[in-house]
Amino acid sequence: MTPDVRPLIAGNWKMNGTLREAAALAEGVRAGLEGVRGADLLICPTFLHLHVAAASMGWKPVAIGGQDCSAEANGAHTGDVSAAMLADAGCGYVILGHSERRADHGESDALVQAKARAAIAAGLIPIVCVGETEAQRDSGEAEAVVAAQLAGSLPPDFAGAKGVVAYEPVWAIGTGRTPTNDDIAAMHGRMRAELAGRFPGAGETTRLLYGGSVKPSNAAAILALPNVDGALVGGASLKAEDFLAIAAAVPA
Repeated sequence: MTPDVRPLIAGNWKMNGTLREAAALAEGVRAGLEGVRGADLLICPTFLHLHVAAASMGWKPVAIGGQDCSAEANGAHTGDVSAAMLADAGCGYVILGHSERRADHGESDALVQAKARAAIAAGLIPIVCVGETEAQRDSGEAEAVVAAQLAGSLPPDFAGAKGVVAYEPVWAIGTGRTPTNDDIAAMHGRMRAELAGRFPGAGETTRLLYGGSVKPSNAAAILALPNVDGALVGGASLKAEDFLAIAAAVPA
């Protein structure tokens, strides 16, 4: 972890659950909050479940976030959701540039940056995701790929707006596989250097999350690594006890 940076444990619920299941999951997280003292918590339900999750949470000290937003403020953009709409619904964060968005929807670094600009303008904290494919890691390009994504995806005011970066190696998402701790530490060190160079004074304390098959059994070791300031949790965030166990792995 980075000294003097409070960790963030974020749950990305992706496209899962019914209204009833979302309410029950949020209530489960709320019921276990007493066991979490060392980190901030964030849950990111689907757009349809934002309000019910927040209401079930009882608007407790667990932040709510969206899983995406439009780069446009409003207008004729059928099916899109604006950053201002998310803020109006009670969100404080939004996940942007997740590899599933980049792959399934062809999102470029430039589009991710435009969305981050829109999020910041609406008062949201963007969580911008970066990460390499297995082929890119095998060819030795992993750090260069992630550095290029950072350069292209982060707007000039990103660090000043308390933006968060999440490193998620594409090949580790939902597969049960994770990089070695040394690989994670090396990538987070490279990201820290890139951010500190681009955003002097703020990049040194920008929160850097690790994501990609984070679970209770490996959370403590990952969260103890230098420059790992929390986790973006996918599958394990769909079980309140697993999500809370990951959060509880952060020392109080």
